[in-house]
Amino acid sequence: MSAAQTDFDTLATADKPQGYWRGVGRRFAKDKVAVAAACVAGGMILMAIFAPWIAPQDPFQGTMIRRLSPIGTEGYPLGADELGRDMLSRLIHGARLSLFMGVTPVLIAFVIGSAIGIAAGYAGGWVNSIIMRVLDVFYAFPSVLLAIAISGALGAGILNGLLSLTVVFIPPIARVAESVTTSVRKLEYIEAAVASGASAFTIVRVHVLGNVLGPIFVYATSLISVSMILAAGLSFLGLGVSPPNAEWGLMLNTLRNAIYVQPWLAALPGVMIFLTSISFNMLSDGLRSAMDIKQ
Repeated sequence: MSAAQTDFDTLATADKPQGYWRGVGRRFAKDKVAVAAACVAGGMILMAIFAPWIAPQDPFQGTMIRRLSPIGTEGYPLGADELGRDMLSRLIHGARLSLFMGVTPVLIAFVIGSAIGIAAGYAGGWVNSIIMRVLDVFYAFPSVLLAIAISGALGAGILNGLLSLTVVFIPPIARVAESVTTSVRKLEYIEAAVASGASAFTIVRVHVLGNVLGPIFVYATSLISVSMILAAGLSFLGLGVSPPNAEWGLMLNTLRNAIYVQPWLAALPGVMIFLTSISFNMLSDGLRSAMDIKQ
């Protein structure tokens, strides 16, 4: 191996942050709020996964004798809904669809939006202008109205709800990806790779992705809370999950008439939505601080 090659390898090694992810883990562990949020979010995910085994009763079986039983009723610790179904079991099983509707659109939008944004940011010029101007069209509509319009046009259902939410989140993720990629493309090591004759695909795969996916992923995690609220709103309006499925937004809809009789019972799905969305939001803030994205 030549001396020049040895010097190049040494410089390349020196440029890479030693123990970067270990440092991220240490900084994240020191953030008590972020750790607590991660525990709550993890608990919700585990509850959704093991719902069939930890739910005390069948979430679909009810009895009119127990209709709107208050919290603390024997055998119904969190009461019963408008059809006499166990609220605790409904809330546990509701975590499955609520998390699915909240996380899945963001993951799909993360993949598609990242690909679009990275392509636009690296290509630059007229390609960047065309892609970003097309995405700007979606910013003419508030995200809530856009999701309602798409779901209303396609009809109610889980798949249509997922599609509408995915369309809503692709433009903001693509814009962040384009912005980060544009700043990385101007760095010296990218220019050196271009001068060496490396293909655009190789440069993006080897040099660009590792530097831009972190910030994009952290931003995407902050959208999970928004996605859960929008999904719950669609179900509340009858444009998302359909009965008799257990989903927190749908439960809010079906229990809205009981607010004058059992207000605490009707508020339980909203409490679950709030706790889950705020935990993902704080988790995203903790990851952003630990990764020092601003620096």
